[in-house]
Amino acid sequence: MQKITLTFFSLLLLCTGLLSAQTISKVWVSDLGNGSYKNPVLYADYSDPDVCRVGNDYYMVASSFGNIPGLPILHSFDLVNWTIIGHAVLEMTPENRFNTMQHGNGVWAPSIRYHNNEFYIYFGDPDAGIYMTKTSDPAGNWSPLAMVKEGKGLIDACPLWDEDGKVYLVHGYAGSRAGMKSVLGVFEMSVDGTKSISPDRLIFDGHPNNPTTEGPKFYKHNGYYYIFCPAGGVKPGWQLALRSKNVYGPYEEKRVMAQGKSDINGPHQGAWVDTPDGKQDWFLHFQDLYAYGRAVLLQPMTWVNDWPVMGVDKEGKGCGTPVSTYKKPDVGKSYPKATPAESDEFSGQILGLQWQWQANSNPLWYYCAGDKGYLRLFAWQLIGDAKNLWDAPNLLLQKFPAPDFCATTKLTFSPFKRGERAGLVVMGMDYATLTIEKGEKGLTLNQISCLKADKGSPETLNASVPLEQPTVFLRVEISQSKMPNEEKINQPIATCTFSYSTDGQRFKPLGKQFTAREGLWIGAKVGLYCSRPKPMNDSGYTDVDWFRIESAK
Repeated sequence: MQKITLTFFSLLLLCTGLLSAQTISKVWVSDLGNGSYKNPVLYADYSDPDVCRVGNDYYMVASSFGNIPGLPILHSFDLVNWTIIGHAVLEMTPENRFNTMQHGNGVWAPSIRYHNNEFYIYFGDPDAGIYMTKTSDPAGNWSPLAMVKEGKGLIDACPLWDEDGKVYLVHGYAGSRAGMKSVLGVFEMSVDGTKSISPDRLIFDGHPNNPTTEGPKFYKHNGYYYIFCPAGGVKPGWQLALRSKNVYGPYEEKRVMAQGKSDINGPHQGAWVDTPDGKQDWFLHFQDLYAYGRAVLLQPMTWVNDWPVMGVDKEGKGCGTPVSTYKKPDVGKSYPKATPAESDEFSGQILGLQWQWQANSNPLWYYCAGDKGYLRLFAWQLIGDAKNLWDAPNLLLQKFPAPDFCATTKLTFSPFKRGERAGLVVMGMDYATLTIEKGEKGLTLNQISCLKADKGSPETLNASVPLEQPTVFLRVEISQSKMPNEEKINQPIATCTFSYSTDGQRFKPLGKQFTAREGLWIGAKVGLYCSRPKPMNDSGYTDVDWFRIESAK
């Protein structure tokens, strides 16, 4: 673990006042303000988190699949209060593939490490192989993606720089591509970490007791090589630790965290870090919350007989149970509350870091008119055989940020041709939207749903009202309830209620309530779009004054 006292980036944060200027979420703050925190520390879909510490700074990366910008980079001083500071991938490669929809493909389970004054990220694209990118400034530009090892089904990659100068990488296998899962492989890389230089070698077989072993993280501690990895499946599984005196094994195995009697099912893959003084150890992992995505949780961690124990082990059996609240990490001082960006007044010249497109972006989709106080979204057509918004790359979306919240936006619609539309959408394998559309008789506001959108199903019009003005306020209120499912887990249900206003004061409900559904390997998202029925030589547009996430009304 790096022992720098204060990094350049932390100095930059403090000198520019970004910490004090950070807007705090109105819907979820993990820091309880009394020296304790509540889980999740991020109630948002930062799937497959990995974290490294550099001096007093912690940096997190998460899966982004085919969404762009990808590989989000988050920063914290205390493992509880996080902000998003950038993305490592602005466009996925190859462009001819990722310019179109790639639901569930792309960036799987990345890792982030700091070595020789540079940050490295490795990840597996299950259809291509293992990529690497690096930088000296995690909030700045990252190097173009470099292919470390080609191979279909290679996923969940994590490097290890050994004391003798050798560099290794551990990874998993996607059964859907490789024809095999539940096994882990290791290969050696070049000293610069850019290329594999040895054949792949299986070092652990999870059959039959640890099925779906995946998401490995590589460490060395007290003379042992360690691989932390989940097994048993995302929702019903457990956290596994492997150790060996040899990088290629054989590895001993031990369950070190499981749901037990807690409400936190499937404590899944994550990251081990320590505090700057090295006196405390912590483990971050995710929990799958269905439509809400894969939220990030923080667990205390201890070492017992050279085995990690994550969570709280009240029975002393060496296998911990996740905590829902706990005392904050002792990092030497107190830091102000901080949360990732959510609301957006669109006052800048670039998009806020909370926003992602569904595929590689096109500069003709939007114009950031921050000097005029709005974001302009241009109407764009669906691509190829797309039948609904599931395959519309130009949706501008962000993650659900809390169990209960309200998203409201003010927009003005200026259509060019009939059939163009713009609106507010809750997006997943099912979706629903409030959309303004230009028809034969002028503008109408429609509430629409689309069930089984991922199967190409058509949209259903639930309600419609005429609009006499192009400016309208659109709102969706999302509230959580829970019910047991077939896995005997209290599944969180996200119920969405849509409403609108013409004056921003009196909101009227429109259409049917909608139950949000997750996307492919991601949670549901909420956001904006503007579309047209076919290609034309010009485009209508909608000007979005603001987008605000607030407490449920």
